[in-house]
Amino acid sequence: MSLIPEIKPQQSIELLKELHILTRDGKINQDTRRKLKQVYHLYQFIEPLMADVLAQKGSLSLADHGAGKSYLGFILYDLFLKDKADATVYGVETRQDLVDKSVELAERLGFPGMQFLNLTVEQSITSEALPAQVDIITALHACNTATDDAIRFALAKDARYIVLVPCCQAEVAAVLRQKKNDTFGKTPLSELWRHPIHTREFGSQLTNVLRCLQLEARGYQVTVTELVGWEHSMKNELIIAKKVGGGKKAARERQEAILRELNLEDLRERFAY
Repeated sequence: MSLIPEIKPQQSIELLKELHILTRDGKINQDTRRKLKQVYHLYQFIEPLMADVLAQKGSLSLADHGAGKSYLGFILYDLFLKDKADATVYGVETRQDLVDKSVELAERLGFPGMQFLNLTVEQSITSEALPAQVDIITALHACNTATDDAIRFALAKDARYIVLVPCCQAEVAAVLRQKKNDTFGKTPLSELWRHPIHTREFGSQLTNVLRCLQLEARGYQVTVTELVGWEHSMKNELIIAKKVGGGKKAARERQEAILRELNLEDLRERFAY
């Protein structure tokens, strides 16, 4: 039992030390306490998804894109999956040094169901190191188009659940800015992004709206909420998508209409595939 009340009783203290959430003598400071709180808060959303997949299939595969140091993957595995015989967490990361460190840590902790791959999202879609179907996809604070890459991976892998925390979305805002003069004569809605700060904010919101419509068009039920607990980040939007069946034609039509109305048809390939 931990002497620090925030730490879950089943949590490996050794893991938290290795992730530098705890110091070597088991202490925690304000910054790392906040980081632990953030990961635990996200765990509350993902744990029932893992439980549902295991109940339905008896096995589970989860791919974390842009895994970084794999804080999330290690915490998920330690708290919920380490005693599940047929559960695998894949950490997909482009930085080889972080992949190497995660491989070494998983071996040292005895976590055989964790694998780490030095791949881009595009490479991961066709890589034989990943199964043809992956149950849960996570992409946390995946910057700009990296979130869209993760969505493409999830659709290619027929994921049952997709968990996204988008970040630093600049591409749509850039196109809005580039076509601003043309759009002023096309629709009064252009007032929504006439000022630079509004361009950035509206572009970010619009990006996520188009992503949600894309997922609905491909047969997902989408929930969008605030990821409370990330108190010191403005990127606080959590998108959870659950595969429920056939795609919605109306979602695709609305997506197309938005792209037309806002003079963003150049981005159709990104959002309307």
